[in-house]
Amino acid sequence: MSGTEKAAFEQLLRRSSTPQPIALSAKIILRAASGESHGDISRALDITKDTSRLWRNRWLALSEREMSVEERLADAARSGTPATFSLEQLTQLYALACDPPRKYGRPLSHWTPRALADALMQPKMIESISQRHVGRLLAEADLKPHQSGYWLNPPRPSVQSQG
Repeated sequence: MSGTEKAAFEQLLRRSSTPQPIALSAKIILRAASGESHGDISRALDITKDTSRLWRNRWLALSEREMSVEERLADAARSGTPATFSLEQLTQLYALACDPPRKYGRPLSHWTPRALADALMQPKMIESISQRHVGRLLAEADLKPHQSGYWLNPPRPSVQSQG
């Protein structure tokens, strides 16, 4: 490890804004560069030997590339699961939940997750969705169609006395 890299590591560790996963990776690499074994590193930092080995190998593999120290210490990109529903489909769900069910021919006083899931699948807006997933999506958007201002009975007009 060069002197400039070591200085970059120490500066990274001194900053309070350094994310903890990057700081941990930096500590692993610094200890490995000073000749500590994976066992010593894992005991000192309370991590597994596999984590120590992973970061040492990753550092060595990336050392040939023209990258900053922080870029080399960043976690590898993860693909993740692709989104199940498009933004348009989610917007349709939210719009449906905000409208009264009678507008869509449903004899309900308010939407339930099951009724919303059925309504979304009828015109094939969404291929398949569970009522639990509808409930989670509504909760994420902080929508509560069951608490909306629909009335089972219309409010009675107030009678004003003349006098």
